Amino acid sequence: MELRPIIVIQDMVNTKPILKKTQCLKWLKPVIDKNAEITIRIVNNNESKVLNNLYCKKKYPTNVLAFLVDDSFHIIGDIVLCAPVIEKEAIEQSKSLEAHYAHLIIHGALHLYGYDHKDEKDAYIMEAQEIKILTSLGYRNPYLIEENKSQ
Repeated sequence: MELRPIIVIQDMVNTKPILKKTQCLKWLKPVIDKNAEITIRIVNNNESKVLNNLYCKKKYPTNVLAFLVDDSFHIIGDIVLCAPVIEKEAIEQSKSLEAHYAHLIIHGALHLYGYDHKDEKDAYIMEAQEIKILTSLGYRNPYLIEENKSQ
């Protein structure tokens, strides 16, 4: 029997699901182990703000948070996505909502595997991985889109 990642989607915001498990597996396949267990939770501004304050000491909602639950045998973790922030950013950055969700789910998964962007060197390494994965999936470099929008 072939091992396959376990992905659970908890959408606490939308009455009609906006993410499909097959879609998320496609985005995560280049990042996660075959035996990973990941919960993707879509939340509102308030829940994101509470979690961001509790765990990161930041008093505002954020687009994505990643929580590693266990990595002793395989990765078990949670990726929390704030739907209103993601929707606003997608519009501001002239991205499709799908492309932005793909980017942030990949970004969150990379955090679960130890990537970070606390300093310039680490940010460069993490962004390079994101760009490589996203372009292999047919998405544009999300950082070029952001740079073009700000010019």
